[in-house]
Amino acid sequence: MDVENVTALRQVPVSPVSRHFSQMRTTLLSQVLGRIGSGVVVLWAAITLSFISLHVAPGDIVSLLIGEQLRTPAIEAAIRAEWGLDEPLFSQYLSYLWRVLHGDFGRSYILQTDVATLVLSQILPTLKLTAAALVVAVVFAVVSAVATAGLRWPRRIAGGMELVLVSTPSFWLGIVLLFVFSFTLKLFPVAGDRTFSALVLPALSLGLSLGAVIGQVLREGLERALEEPFALTVRSWGANGLTLRLRHGLRHAALPAVTLTGWLIGNLLSGAVITEQVFGRPGLGKITVDAVLGKDLPVVLAVAILSAFIYVVLSTLVDTLYLLLDPRLRART
Repeated sequence: MDVENVTALRQVPVSPVSRHFSQMRTTLLSQVLGRIGSGVVVLWAAITLSFISLHVAPGDIVSLLIGEQLRTPAIEAAIRAEWGLDEPLFSQYLSYLWRVLHGDFGRSYILQTDVATLVLSQILPTLKLTAAALVVAVVFAVVSAVATAGLRWPRRIAGGMELVLVSTPSFWLGIVLLFVFSFTLKLFPVAGDRTFSALVLPALSLGLSLGAVIGQVLREGLERALEEPFALTVRSWGANGLTLRLRHGLRHAALPAVTLTGWLIGNLLSGAVITEQVFGRPGLGKITVDAVLGKDLPVVLAVAILSAFIYVVLSTLVDTLYLLLDPRLRART
């Protein structure tokens, strides 16, 4: 190929469609990076607050870190060396930030074990429970909204049921579920985490109240979507009501519900602590309660930072999903 042909190929104009998709990908990538940057700032704030809370808490820092463990000069010296308490405060902060970013949360002198190892050994059951509860919430919200939107009596019945679920504490709902399905009907195990069936009741008790809140918002959005002009156009094509709701109306109605889900994810993490105690499940809930009762501050701080990290990750994923669902946000520069 000669030089003139190469020059001609280079001068071929890019089509408007290709330019539009290229700009859209660039905008979406920049907005996703912005969400990730915001999450990093939140995580940094959580780590900083944990450091500040340690230093502003009443009492000696060494005593706080020792907890109820027997205090000896050797333990005191080890704590001062580990946390750099003889250094300036800003140097202590930088050292603490560096250690946390590398997964070093110190040592539990009550349990005589590394905090990071302890927390990581219990995080999987909590993540399983949180994910299962989120699935329960989403499925319940979608089924409730799609089945009752725009229908007078089904809407009232579903609204009343959702109000009861929202008003019921998750631990009380868990006790009721245990009494009915474990002690009476003997369909599910009472405690433990050995089988999938042991996950059903905890996920229901934790996810139903969240699903009730999301369902109310999703139903209202779906009813508004069914009154839009596009709904009349879809009906004119001969589509039935279920197809209209699932394929067309649900996407328009999902935007506020997705936003609300991102805000409520923190409730799942906090509720998992109590739910694990009710159902006798392993996880962060048990070690958190034991650490609070035993005044094991390094474990409490590690759980708080880890919970903030999980919340940031899930919230960032929800924000990214929101950008994918709403093209108007991707159009903003």
